[in-house]
Amino acid sequence: QVQLVESGGGLVQPGGSLRLSCAASGSDFSIDVMGWYRQAPGKQRELVAAITSGGDTNYAGSVKGRFTLSRDNAKNTIYLQMDDLEPDDTAVYYCNAFITRITTNTVARYWGQGTQVTVSS
Repeated sequence: QVQLVESGGGLVQPGGSLRLSCAASGSDFSIDVMGWYRQAPGKQRELVAAITSGGDTNYAGSVKGRFTLSRDNAKNTIYLQMDDLEPDDTAVYYCNAFITRITTNTVARYWGQGTQVTVSS
């Protein structure tokens, strides 16, 4: 069984910073794209940032220049450094990964349980 375990999040004032982490655990798997989505109350879930196994990144326009996504392939972990946070960044953040089960050669999309980020004074 493969799981995505998230950490980080919390309450921060506008202009502050937070770092989210997401680690994939289990056995018999490889990971291609990993990333973060977020969902604010009353809104659809949206992509925040994604990164390939080769390190190529893609960011939503609203976070470009403020958020930085990095990846440690040896630890199957990604890190989202969020700087200059704004109230509009308030949402539940979900880790996401496309994972291949090696023995069956099947690909599936996995989600973390979500972590709350609140930006408020």
